[in-house]
Amino acid sequence: MQKRLAHWFIGLQRRYKAIILICTDISFVLIALWTAFSLRWGELYIPKGDEWYLFAVAPFIAVPIFARLGLYRAIIRYIEIRALWTIIQATTLYALVFAFVLYESAIKIIPRTVSPLNWLIIMVLVGSSRFFARWWLGETYFSLAGSRGSANLGKKNVVIYGAGSAGVQLASALAHGRDFRSVAFIDDDKSLHKRKANGLRIYPLSSLSYLIERYQVSDVLLAMPSAKRSRISELIRLLEPYAIHVLSMPGLSDIAQGRVTVDALQEVDIADLLGRDPVAPDPSLLKATISGKVVMITGAGGSIGSELCRQIVQLQPLALILFELSEFGLYAIEKELNHLLTNIKPAKPIEIITVLGSVTNSKRIEKVCKTFKVQTIYHAAAYKHVPMVEKNPGEAVWNNIFGTLRAAQAAIKAEVELFVLISTDKAVRPTNTMGATKRFAELILQALSVNVDHKHLTRFTMVRFGNVLGSSGSVVPLFREQIARGGPVTVTDPRIIRYFMTIPEASQLVIQAGALGQGGDVFVLDMGEPIRILDLAKRMIHLSGLEIKNETHPNGEIAIHFTGLRPGEKLYEELLIGDNVSETTHPRIMRAEEQIIPWIELEKMLKSLEMATKDDDFEQVRTILKLAVSGFVPQCKIGDLLWKQDNEANNLAG
Repeated sequence: MQKRLAHWFIGLQRRYKAIILICTDISFVLIALWTAFSLRWGELYIPKGDEWYLFAVAPFIAVPIFARLGLYRAIIRYIEIRALWTIIQATTLYALVFAFVLYESAIKIIPRTVSPLNWLIIMVLVGSSRFFARWWLGETYFSLAGSRGSANLGKKNVVIYGAGSAGVQLASALAHGRDFRSVAFIDDDKSLHKRKANGLRIYPLSSLSYLIERYQVSDVLLAMPSAKRSRISELIRLLEPYAIHVLSMPGLSDIAQGRVTVDALQEVDIADLLGRDPVAPDPSLLKATISGKVVMITGAGGSIGSELCRQIVQLQPLALILFELSEFGLYAIEKELNHLLTNIKPAKPIEIITVLGSVTNSKRIEKVCKTFKVQTIYHAAAYKHVPMVEKNPGEAVWNNIFGTLRAAQAAIKAEVELFVLISTDKAVRPTNTMGATKRFAELILQALSVNVDHKHLTRFTMVRFGNVLGSSGSVVPLFREQIARGGPVTVTDPRIIRYFMTIPEASQLVIQAGALGQGGDVFVLDMGEPIRILDLAKRMIHLSGLEIKNETHPNGEIAIHFTGLRPGEKLYEELLIGDNVSETTHPRIMRAEEQIIPWIELEKMLKSLEMATKDDDFEQVRTILKLAVSGFVPQCKIGDLLWKQDNEANNLAG
């Protein structure tokens, strides 16, 4: 009977629910007044004569006040403790107005204690009725969701890891949503076990298997927005064996700034898998080469270039020039930065200037630098995809080597103060064309820095680091895509390892390293411990709530296939050519002392390289690269498709 009544009430239209609430409150007003008189006189009170007038007036005072303060707009089954303050305000205002009417009336001998008693009783009745209805209707609603709703409402049963304030807020938010149904909390604090928070019992992690089996739990939600990355990584490792989908709350800063809501759940940040807490940046280093200056970024639409733009625009440059070859890439980052500026509201206007162009066009770069009086350049433009570069070595030479040369020469002519090259760990003892071209680009800047015949004002700095999570060509988005479509996940080799860093951290360190440079410096970023790509793939599959399909688990959902090393790919990467490395004032930035080729020798190599590239003589290109780049041992044959086809045609003709 009770459930039928609750279902009937939940199914009513809102105006009928409001009428029922108003009628209930009218009865509460009358009961409260009658009880106040009865308590005061110490006997059952029966109104006499003019006293009936008070009972007739009371509802006409209470209902408009309650309506004005929103007591009939709230959804009862979702009402929160904050509503108690509104109820106190509404009942207090009613009691004051009624007390005024009471003592101004013509009725004689009305005790003064009636008014405070009336106020206390009406407050208890109205408040307790709301929260009783919340419990009653809420239990009925969610039991209905449990019996029919998992199918009809599409809700997934989830466990919230973390029974703190963030977890309780998340549980409340999810109760109002349509995607998840919280069934329990998990927390490491033993003093909380077997207790309840927000109506949900708190369990230890050891009970997770029981909860999964009993409630068919599909997801675990991490409600620890302020936890350190190392702690999150530890929790993820503990959850891995359960092959359950793991989601996390956004960070406190994002919630506080209004970017996202508490219940805006997201996939576990792959950065959390690294378990490495970033070092707080040095504000003086961040601002030294940016604040109040005109800054230009080449390759501004790329992964690193775009993140540099986001970081730099928050450091108050005078102007930010976006130099990019891709029209769409340039449009996308300009649009994003303009939106970002509306949110951060800089103290002074920051001019965003978009320039379409190639870094191989030295005249255009020089003109841009002189026109806008550029003071700092971050050179992020490069072809970085190893197999793609291996198939198109000529374009990589033009872009990575001669693009850097032209940009550097333009910077010298325009008297740019600082030029920072974004390099790569693949430049160390490279086995591929991409790494060799990036090391050659480093050699150019090193030679220009110590060239005594051509003194200039520009400081050249190189920053070398490994893979960044989420960049174009990174395995992380590839694995996500493969898992989403049901696999298989492809790994080149079970032994392959890589260094990883988040794009924001890498960009911050690049900016700080640029400020540390004196000229010709090669800075190496501390990438932490390397990660086996196979382990990364396994963890991503498990955290998606899926089982790996192999001989041990033939019924698993996602298989892992090994495809073999790609052209030019190494099993492991290095960051240093030699052992000569020194510390800097920043714990994550090291200075490497690398071999330098004098400009007079390098210039001859560049002329030969330019001629060979123009002639598509890639055997000669490779010979020059091997001569210039220490430790360059090509792993595969020349892969340029046009060159191979031309050679095959010549062989047939011969």
